[in-house]
Amino acid sequence: MEGLSEGDKAVLNTIFDPLQPLGLSDFPKEFEETTDDLEENYLEPHVLDIVKKAIICAEEKNFDESFRLFDKALTQAPESPSILNDRAQALRLANRDEEALKDLHKAVDLSKGKGRAGIQALCQRGALYRWMKQDDEAKEDFIRAARAGSSFAKSQLVAMNPYAAMCNAMLREITSKASGP
Repeated sequence: MEGLSEGDKAVLNTIFDPLQPLGLSDFPKEFEETTDDLEENYLEPHVLDIVKKAIICAEEKNFDESFRLFDKALTQAPESPSILNDRAQALRLANRDEEALKDLHKAVDLSKGKGRAGIQALCQRGALYRWMKQDDEAKEDFIRAARAGSSFAKSQLVAMNPYAAMCNAMLREITSKASGP
């Protein structure tokens, strides 16, 4: 275990003791973020209604109308990381990953990666980075989100760890042998 980073050691400890949760102290200090509670962006009810309609249109693959509605909502709340998160998800559904990434960069910048919208933006951007095979960037986003308390980000960090993958494969093999034919 000499050549392992502190983060890798924390992940291994979690694998061998799965009842022990990953905590903020389990991640490298260079990624430490302040976790002050922030007031979330408040959206006016009429803007929230527009966003809900945009989401429904995206789910129905009516992307032109969805993006028209998201643009309308952003005109009324241009500094809203949550609207940018939602539009990024719709862009992903439309296979427009580069545009989604731009929205997620802006959402992280506006939120400073804090609060509910900031954590969601980090997680979504991390997942998109993984999809794009940019694991270093994904790991950085997941570490920031995990430090802010995201259990999804913590699970992604474990999944990205090669030692975790090896241990999970060994565990699956042992479990399948134990259950017998």
